[in-house]
Amino acid sequence: MTVLVAGASGVIGQAAVERFLADGLDVVALSRRPPDVEPHPRLRHVTVDLTDAAACRDVLGRLEGVTHVVYAALFEKPGLVAGWLEADQMQTNLAMLTNLVEPLVQAPRPALRHVSLMQGAKAYGGHVHPPRRIPSREREPRDPHPNFYWLQEDYLREAAGRHGFEITVFRPQMLIGGATGSAMNVVPVIGVYAALCARLGLPFGFPGGRSYVWEAVDARIVAAALSWARTSPAAWGETFNLTNGDVFEWRDLWPAIAAELGVEPAADTPRALADFIPRHEHVWAEIVRTRGLRPLPLPDLLGQSHHYADRCFAYGRDDPMPPKFLSTVKVRQAGFHDCVATEDSIRYWLAHLRERHILPL
Repeated sequence: MTVLVAGASGVIGQAAVERFLADGLDVVALSRRPPDVEPHPRLRHVTVDLTDAAACRDVLGRLEGVTHVVYAALFEKPGLVAGWLEADQMQTNLAMLTNLVEPLVQAPRPALRHVSLMQGAKAYGGHVHPPRRIPSREREPRDPHPNFYWLQEDYLREAAGRHGFEITVFRPQMLIGGATGSAMNVVPVIGVYAALCARLGLPFGFPGGRSYVWEAVDARIVAAALSWARTSPAAWGETFNLTNGDVFEWRDLWPAIAAELGVEPAADTPRALADFIPRHEHVWAEIVRTRGLRPLPLPDLLGQSHHYADRCFAYGRDDPMPPKFLSTVKVRQAGFHDCVATEDSIRYWLAHLRERHILPL
């Protein structure tokens, strides 16, 4: 079996590459940047612009033996949130998936058996209105807001019917992982924020707004679910929510985060990280130089995730955040049971970034 992971340098993609290699499979990592994983004889990195249909036909049409695809590629606009409801962004994401799948199924000897498609909790419309149900369940009718998830899923189900492969759709809650340069990963944002506070002599207080309870999912859990779906008929044709299995509140996690990063926790210090962190890019460059870190400029390290962090932390909100919980009963009944404590998850990935000299020890 050969698994092609699209978006292999992202939060999900990078974890999926490591998991499939551990499963003993050949892996084609498709991304602009190579995934930050150890070299492996069964790992091949391929670069192609998924918005370029001709380039995709040329590069992907020559790949042989791809039996499984994990589609975790994503196009986001600068500033992140505003683009979520814009039609051109939706069409770009649809074109990227189409440009990947069509060359694989039209190859002289197509081998594709299964595609896992990543969606997210925005499928339930919580970014545009309060949740219609608590918790949100996969059996609910599609939320009618415009969303590229529906465009991609409709195309993929139609293509699966034409070409005889299976699909599974996953909806992870807020992702926690070790990838850099991601559109939505709060872990490196927290690490950079702590390092800047320590260097500037500022308190490391929670920078967000109104307290609320939420869920998250570790990238390793998602990768394990992708591995499970690859060979589990109970997953084929289905849609599954994914979470760690617990709930959390940021202020309750903050002391453990501070301990992992070797800084003192402090009282709440509301800050817009999308403004604060870029304004101190020169300070980060100094930290990188004096602490012997990888020479990653802030844009390469954070991507759009500082904008995402402000949203996740409810910065600037005085009104209560609507509860956004996903039921994971369906995936457990289907046979997937992995779970992890969210506090342990965040500490693991912060330690991972420190061990790889991306964040200071």
